[in-house]
Amino acid sequence: MQYEQKYYYVYIMASGRNGTLYVGVTNDIARRAYEHKTHAVPGFTKKYNVDKLVYYERFTDIDRAIEQEKRLKRYHRNWKKDLIEGMNPDWHDLYDELNM
Repeated sequence: MQYEQKYYYVYIMASGRNGTLYVGVTNDIARRAYEHKTHAVPGFTKKYNVDKLVYYERFTDIDRAIEQEKRLKRYHRNWKKDLIEGMNPDWHDLYDELNM
């Protein structure tokens, strides 16, 4: 019997380069980004049109993922921007890359 590795993701969604940011955690990044993109779930990201996946990290341990999510939520906006630009300097929507 093969064991399938489970992954957890900490991610940042944005309304645009200098727009509103949202930090979250999920075990299915493609599904969750799609929910944000289609405004399937009422709340903050729907209200502020936060629908572009601009950053994510992958973890094998849910506790480490949650710890990182909490850390990122405490970051100042400029630190989050630097983090995003380190991975995604042009702030491209990474959602399409997930489905390749």
